[in-house]
Amino acid sequence: MSALTPAAAETDAASRGYQYRWMVMAVVIAADVMDLLDATIANLAGPSIRADLGGSQSTLQWVLAAYTLSFAVGLVVSARAGDLVGRRQMFIVGMAGFTIASLLSGLAPTAGALIGFRVLQGLFGAVMIPQGLAMVKQSFHPDDLQKAFIPFGPIMGLAAVLGPILAGFLIDADLFGSGWRLIFLINIPVGVVGTALSVKYLPQVPRVRGQKLDVLGSLLLAGASALLIYPLVQGREHGWPAWCFLMMATAAVLLAAFVVSERRSSHPVIERSLFGNRGFVAGVVFLASFFVAMNGVMLIVNLFIQLGLGFTPMHTGVAMTPLALGLAVGAASSGAALGPKFGRKVLHGGLLVIGLGMLGLWWTIDRVGMSASGWDLAPALFVTGLGSGAIFAPLFDIILADLGDQEVGTGSGVLNAAQQFSGALGVAIIGTVFFQWLPDHGWVEATKGIALVSIGCYAVSFLVAFLLPKRAREGAELA
Repeated sequence: MSALTPAAAETDAASRGYQYRWMVMAVVIAADVMDLLDATIANLAGPSIRADLGGSQSTLQWVLAAYTLSFAVGLVVSARAGDLVGRRQMFIVGMAGFTIASLLSGLAPTAGALIGFRVLQGLFGAVMIPQGLAMVKQSFHPDDLQKAFIPFGPIMGLAAVLGPILAGFLIDADLFGSGWRLIFLINIPVGVVGTALSVKYLPQVPRVRGQKLDVLGSLLLAGASALLIYPLVQGREHGWPAWCFLMMATAAVLLAAFVVSERRSSHPVIERSLFGNRGFVAGVVFLASFFVAMNGVMLIVNLFIQLGLGFTPMHTGVAMTPLALGLAVGAASSGAALGPKFGRKVLHGGLLVIGLGMLGLWWTIDRVGMSASGWDLAPALFVTGLGSGAIFAPLFDIILADLGDQEVGTGSGVLNAAQQFSGALGVAIIGTVFFQWLPDHGWVEATKGIALVSIGCYAVSFLVAFLLPKRAREGAELA
């Protein structure tokens, strides 16, 4: 067979997809890495932020919850908004806005201002992230999509491992007296370059005709979310006054109004058919209990290491690395072999491994107490990460397995939003329980108690997993 001529090779390359498809993938990966880091490394910076800007114990919770809550609410709306406005335009606005919000966060003069800017970060992140996958699909030939996503997992895994170490280094280095601020300011050059490349290289994705945005439903959902999270975070410091319970009751009323609005809307925020699917509903419950535990425990372990044991941010980042390393190893093993072969059983196995990790953490802290070193905590953290990573890889594909082709895209967006909201809820609930116990029981007993609470949450996920589809949906990650 003769070799292709240059002209024929160019024609063949064009037939495989958009000319700048790998540049599109690079920009989308950069956006996802920025989102991953900003959702996690602020965990490490919380004590330094509070020491610099002041604020109460709830400040530590809000630095995390403000981002994940606004990201969750924004995700529900932004995917449909991308169909209306245009994916390319939404991505550029999201990238530029995220960069500006990062700058504002890095310059925040007060804890309240930082929390407000974190809300902006989350909203712009939600505008940006959902558009990326649609543009990648548009840019690559369907036969090449699987190959295109090969670098995605390792890069995100590496970012998860190195992110806490980088954050700790930047805070400890205190370059130019910036301290914690550099973890936000480092986004600026990445965001500026990413925005410029987005304007130059991103393709135009055709808009979906006939789509409308359910403004009323979106506002009801946002209001219910805020009215639930706020009193959960602030109530303890104010002695649980009547207004806390009034806000939570109002949240329930708004949520009920949202359900009624969705039933009547011709363009609902969430496809009604999704909640007629038992496996999907079970999947949302699984996500809720799983990420409430995971995000809450990550906050408490970080606080125990940094504030309880007195580790520096850099030392804390290194001490938390076994957890991130376990996540990467577990996800790689599950995604490549275990998930496709064993399906739902991987979720049960992963949860059992996490349970062992939590029991190991409880035992380690009980045994060595406040003299614990990073080496003492490493085995339990690694095992916990290993089990969590094994669940991450096949989870969405399993939950989406019984959905129709037309429901998968919307279903994926709802699951992403549920994951983010559950993370914010975990920071609010578990953080509040921890700070309630801390004055009376001390660091050791309060942290051990949270380990047991997390086991209870994971047990709920274990039971609910029996209601999920037995096998993953092939290709759902590309839907």
